[in-house]
Amino acid sequence: MVYDPKKHHRQSRRLKGFVYASSGVYFITICTRNRSYLFGEISNSEMHLNKFGHIVKEEWLRSAEIRHEIELDAFIVMPNHFHSIVWITNENNIIVRATGRSPLHTDALPQHTNTSAQQNHRPKGPKPRSLGSLVGGFKSICKTRINQIRQTPGAPVWQRNYHDHIIRNEKDYDRIRKYIISNPARWEDDR
Repeated sequence: MVYDPKKHHRQSRRLKGFVYASSGVYFITICTRNRSYLFGEISNSEMHLNKFGHIVKEEWLRSAEIRHEIELDAFIVMPNHFHSIVWITNENNIIVRATGRSPLHTDALPQHTNTSAQQNHRPKGPKPRSLGSLVGGFKSICKTRINQIRQTPGAPVWQRNYHDHIIRNEKDYDRIRKYIISNPARWEDDR
């Protein structure tokens, strides 16, 4: 299929002008292609990973080993999607973790920037050490390993994009963390 800008409108789901390589706390959701139940099943409100689900879990954990700018928080592999909270802690803009007793330091959260010089001279692809770079690498290695097992080289595993939410305070963080942890228990109501 040939790209036709009059028909094919690719709109970014990212927050316009936001620097996703800045230190911050992010909630991400990545869905399988066509919402296929690819990673296992829910039984008795618990997620039971199959071999593909174990690949997703292994590669997510490996992400923190190879990307020193991130720290993983709560995550869950579901039959047809993946949720996680991830902390980006780049050297120049360190973020302090929230605890039950201390809130997120909002002055350390990412700031909006939007200069025309940055937009005109931006290289293609996600910025290194950014949320997009993390998600792109993660999706790619999962796809490669799953397709090796299925013997389907190049077959899509994931939807084309991902959903993100910038976590801005402790209340938001607590609500999202509970949502991730309780996701299998709500499966019957929210597939």
